[in-house]
Amino acid sequence: MPKDAHIKAAEHHETGAKSHRAAAQQHGSNDHSKGKQQSSEALQHSKVAHQHSDEAHGKSQQQK
Repeated sequence: MPKDAHIKAAEHHETGAKSHRAAAQQHGSNDHSKGKQQSSEALQHSKVAHQHSDEAHGKSQQQK
């Protein structure tokens, strides 16, 4: 169902955003080691979110 795919994509986007905020906070606190780790996690979440967005878009197009 396209709705489920969009919800899954949104969840991954939210997780990625949280990781980006955590990375920014760590870098702002001069904890660059943890900031780098959080940045890497954020990048991975962003990639997964993008994949799910593409999948959701494809499912939506099939419905038309």
